[in-house]
Amino acid sequence: MNDCFDEPIENATLPCMCITNDLEKYNAQVELPGVKKEDIELEVMDNGLCIRGKKGENKISGCWMLNHQINKGSVKANYESGLLEIEMPFKKPLKGGRKVKIQ
Repeated sequence: MNDCFDEPIENATLPCMCITNDLEKYNAQVELPGVKKEDIELEVMDNGLCIRGKKGENKISGCWMLNHQINKGSVKANYESGLLEIEMPFKKPLKGGRKVKIQ
């Protein structure tokens, strides 16, 4: 991702992330056990996000592309007990699709 952080981190560990969505937003949970809140950087772009962190000498870094554009100005993040939770509303909410009967 070109827009993510100025310099790549070498020898960094990719954090474990779970991303789900509904028709209005993505919800992401990132496991960062033992990382201090002040040692976490979160950057969001129109269609992706990057996370950097450090735990002592260990570096953590990851970038993910998203299928739907997000409203960067409305992203919320909360960090507690080693879990970073990120709520990323879509720029345009998705509309319900048409269910197809499988034969």
